[in-house]
This record gives sequence, C-alpha cells and structure tokens, in this order.
Amino acid sequence: MNSGGDVRQAQAAVWVQTALNQAVTLTPLAGDASFRRYFRVSCGDARYVLMDAPPERENVQPFLAVRDWMQQAGLHVPQLVAADKQQGFLLLEDFGDTTWAVYLQAGGDAGPLFADALHQLHALQAYTPEPPLEAFDVARMQREADLFLDWYLPQVAQNTPTLDEHAMFHARLLPCLEKIATLPRVPVHLDYHSRNLMLAGEKQLPLGIIDFQDAVDGPVTYDLASLLYDCYQDYPEALRRRISEAFFAALPTETRAFFSDFDGWHRALRLTAMQRHIKAIGIFSRLAFRDGKRQFLDEIPLTRKHLHEEIAALGLFTGVEDAAVRRLLMGETSA
Repeated sequence: MNSGGDVRQAQAAVWVQTALNQAVTLTPLAGDASFRRYFRVSCGDARYVLMDAPPERENVQPFLAVRDWMQQAGLHVPQLVAADKQQGFLLLEDFGDTTWAVYLQAGGDAGPLFADALHQLHALQAYTPEPPLEAFDVARMQREADLFLDWYLPQVAQNTPTLDEHAMFHARLLPCLEKIATLPRVPVHLDYHSRNLMLAGEKQLPLGIIDFQDAVDGPVTYDLASLLYDCYQDYPEALRRRISEAFFAALPTETRAFFSDFDGWHRALRLTAMQRHIKAIGIFSRLAFRDGKRQFLDEIPLTRKHLHEEIAALGLFTGVEDAAVRRLLMGETSA
C-alpha cells in the first residue's frame, strides 16, 4: 500500500484496501474544478478510480444520485464498486486516460465521437429523473454572471466595475438570459465537453461520461452548446452548424416546433454558448485567484475568443447605450 504523504490520502488507501480486501497502490490523477481529488487504484491487474471528496467541502450524494439515474437513462457512466458516504470516498470504474480532448490532440477522428455524444445526449434529454432536478433559471444565470464581474474583471482584466456598471451589466444581459430561460427544459449534464467525455476501454465507444454531479433541469440547447462551443476546443463554425442541424433534426417534434426553423434553433444555441462563456471565464478566474489553480488562466484566452465571436454573430450590444457593457465583456479598461 502506497499512501503518499498526506493524512487524507492515507485514510483513502486504508479504506480501498479494506473494500477490495487486498493490497493496493494509489497514484494521483488530475483533479477537476472542485475540492475533489482522484486517484488511480492499482490492485493486481485491476484498475479503479478513487474519488476523494472531503465531506466538509463536497457531498458525494448528488454524484451517486445522478450516476444512478443516468445509468438508467442508458448513458455510459462509471460503475460504482464501493462507497463510503460518511468519509467521502467512492471507488469507481476506471475509464482510462484518453479524454476526447487528448484523442483529438493525438490526431483522432472526431466524427464517431460526435455521433456517440449526440446519441447519448438525446437519451439524457428523453429521461425524467426523480425527484426533479434543480432549475437552471435566470437567477442562477445572473449569479454566474457575477463570477465574471467579481473575479475576471478585477483579477485578470484589472478593471473593477463600479456598482453602476454592475447594475448596468445585469440589466443589459437580462433579456438574453430571459430568452434562454424560455427554451424547452430537459435534464442537463452542465459540463458536457471534451474533458468530461472519455474513450473508455479497448472499444473506446460508447464514450464514458464523467463529472455529472451538477446536473440540472435546463435549456435543451445547453449541453450541445457546451460540446460544440467547448472552452477547450476551437471547432470550425461549419462543423458546428452541421452537427447542430443533425441534433435539431432528431429532436422530438414538439421541441423542434418551439423554434421557427433551424436558424432559430442555432441562434438559441449560440446565445446559450455566450452565457456559458461568461460563466466559464469567471470560474477560471476564481479557480486561479481563490483556489490557487493558476493553470486555469491558460483557458481564458480561447474562451474569450469564443465569447466575442458569439456576441458578433448574434449582433448583440451594438448600440450606443451598450458601449459600457460591451467594454466590460471585452475585458477592456475604462482608460
């Protein structure tokens, strides 16, 4: 048993060894944007993943609840091997190291990945979880916009907005958020992108889905916007439109009928992506300056590029009265 240097890791190693009833080795894996840590557990020829979620910081119950109903919906989520909710330890199936992002970086073909991701996304949207999920509403979107105002602007852009600018930002953004809130509602993964979709095992497909514990009841566009307008990828817009059209064509008739046509759907998709980019830039900044995870600063430039592209494509904030909010969204100073 290799328990490493910290007490928590030593406790985890003892728990895993007891659960599996044999000696194990723990190897740290990359963490995520939370207080959770992950370890690869080696036990003879078997491999597992240990989630370490300190109970005072993280609750494993939402993860377990979402994992259960997503499995029932037909999604490829990790099998649960063992759990200790009180200590915050979960032992899970190991999907390996090849994320969608890693696969593409190595020159892999994204076509089969998109096909499978869309298939699983339709399955997710067709399911009705019990009890109902928390609503992704205007109030939540406004709180997410505050991350941009409170973390990105002062810490990264060196531009602390005034109270008037803060209020103006929310007022000008509100119509966009209200449009998103009117879209048809479905179960939403909330982080359905290239770092949370894994090419699992020798077969690689279906994609393994991870980091799903924050699932909500939200707009039908949200997860596809996360995938196509990924903070970590820069797909050609022609590819995005082609995949968006295929997804739209496969939606239930009543959902398609909500939109005037494909162009109306795709505009709603890009509007959703814009909202997500504002949130992501704020989260990356908070991770860097509150949590000391400075590597997330490297993700901001591409996300800002996407944000500016959405604003331009949607023709938003172009009036004289929008000059101040446009300046804030561009991360510019008032000088």
